[in-house]
Amino acid sequence: MVDLTVQYRSIRKEIDSAVRDVLESGRFIMGPQVTAFEEEMAGYCDVTYGIGCASGTDGLMMALMAVGVGSGDEVITIPFTFAATAEVIALLGAKAVFVDIEPDTYLIDVDKIEKAVTKKTKAIIPVHLYGQSADMDRINALAEEHKLVVVEDACQAVGATYKNRRTCNLGEMGCLSFFPSKNLGAYGDGGMVLTSNETLAKKLRMIRDHGSDRRYHHDILGMNSRLDALQATILRVKMKHIDEWNEARRDCAALYSELLKGAAVVTPVTEEHNEHVFHQYSIRIKARDGLRKHLEDAGVATAIHYPVPLHLQPAFHHFGKGEGSFPVSEEVAREIISLPMYPELEEEAIQFIVEKIVEFSG
Repeated sequence: MVDLTVQYRSIRKEIDSAVRDVLESGRFIMGPQVTAFEEEMAGYCDVTYGIGCASGTDGLMMALMAVGVGSGDEVITIPFTFAATAEVIALLGAKAVFVDIEPDTYLIDVDKIEKAVTKKTKAIIPVHLYGQSADMDRINALAEEHKLVVVEDACQAVGATYKNRRTCNLGEMGCLSFFPSKNLGAYGDGGMVLTSNETLAKKLRMIRDHGSDRRYHHDILGMNSRLDALQATILRVKMKHIDEWNEARRDCAALYSELLKGAAVVTPVTEEHNEHVFHQYSIRIKARDGLRKHLEDAGVATAIHYPVPLHLQPAFHHFGKGEGSFPVSEEVAREIISLPMYPELEEEAIQFIVEKIVEFSG
């Protein structure tokens, strides 16, 4: 699915030198490398503040904590996403209120959001799934009308744009993941919350460090979620290449889609106002499991993002939604399959993969 060693070899000298500098500095937790990376990422996303943390999951948790989400509150999001999006809501004692997705983009169906709003609703988490932004203008308008906080889950969408504005600059806060396989991936876990709200930024910095803004003084409850200097320095090196890598992903996606024209599969849809960064290239086919076996037999790796919608996961059964509650999410989950996608993926490999898909599907 992803060959991280190819990317490392292309920037080995830069990475090795940067890591060596950190090792020789003796500064491993927070410090100047983390501060510099936060400033660079904030500038890249055109926001004022970046607050590094230990993972994208922690970023989502911190964002909700910063606006006081807790027991009795409700947060609107989608059931067709990675578990972390709803997990942080549940861990704070709040309720995830799911809204179904659009059948073509797999993004939150904005037309369904207003019906999900209640007096208990405190926030909306739109997920920029697979690397494409949700319809943020309409979401923000709804949020303003109902006095809700919008937290972007941009963990798959670093560098993506919506009407020429980058993700993480579209809501009150935006969250990124630097998991190794992400478009901008560390060599371990890492994450960041981005915002232009000074009050929230100060609170987020405290939350990530045990609720403290000076050593051994704890004004609020927080957590241990500091970004380490090794990951920050690695990410600073990689940031220089992110636009080039995202463009290469778009090229790979365009070739996949061109070659798959006429095949009995559904290829990704990109909204005209969006610039997609294709963290995943996912197609749909009724005989998904059969295609996956066919590709596996040919030596082609695939993945399913995601096989079970969150409302059908045992961990979230207490949210009270069963089978049939979100039919689009359930149908997509039965049919979706992700193909290999990374910037260094060669044209010949894509051609081979498509040949095998056409061989199976006709």
